Amino acid sequence: MSDTTEARMQQLGAVEEEEWMVSGTRCSSKSSRLQSKSGIKSLAGCLGHSQIPLVLQLFSFLFLAGLLLIVLVQVSKIPISQGQSESTQEKISEQLTQLKTELLRLCRPCPWDWTFLLGNCYFFSKSQRNWNNAVKACQEVEAQLVIIESDEEQTFLQQTSKAKGPTWLGLSDLKKEATWLWVDGSSLSSRFQKYWNRGEPNNIGEEDCVEFAGDGWNDSKCELQKFWVCKKSAVPCTAS
Repeated sequence: MSDTTEARMQQLGAVEEEEWMVSGTRCSSKSSRLQSKSGIKSLAGCLGHSQIPLVLQLFSFLFLAGLLLIVLVQVSKIPISQGQSESTQEKISEQLTQLKTELLRLCRPCPWDWTFLLGNCYFFSKSQRNWNNAVKACQEVEAQLVIIESDEEQTFLQQTSKAKGPTWLGLSDLKKEATWLWVDGSSLSSRFQKYWNRGEPNNIGEEDCVEFAGDGWNDSKCELQKFWVCKKSAVPCTAS
């Protein structure tokens, strides 16, 4: 064996009992040229076994920290969510109140094409019918051929009808001559007698039905075609 070869063998023998400190664990590995692979495996094994507790500790710490963070986030959200819910409910309540107010402003106590006056709704026809058909037309819309109940009502209807032309009202003596009854069966009050035109009623040619004509009332033949006025109570606007 040459001197150079012998020197190399001595160096390998010197590290045969060499030791390593890995993570606080004393590890040793006998090395030689023939045992180099086993030495490497021993080192890897030593390092692996020494690092396992550290990895487990780190993983446990991260897991607990993450779990704690999740719990804190969930707990912190509870009062915020309730506060947001209460705030949202308050806003919705305010909006509903405003909406009801606007609806009351827009509320129509009468249907479209009807006119409101003194708590009642009036429909002025655009076509003409005889008196009996006018009565039926009003009944079809849950109303009556108009019955006069006040001087204000009479003045309003007389003026409106005058602009249109002769218009039926719900008064006749069809059941008994000269006994004037409204369509609901009630008698004509004496305080409204003043609304007959001069010389009326005169019953010329069996005139049993009453119309608005000119500045007052006139008895006319019931089969004639005229405009008519329906009347019904207005619907009150209330916010529920």
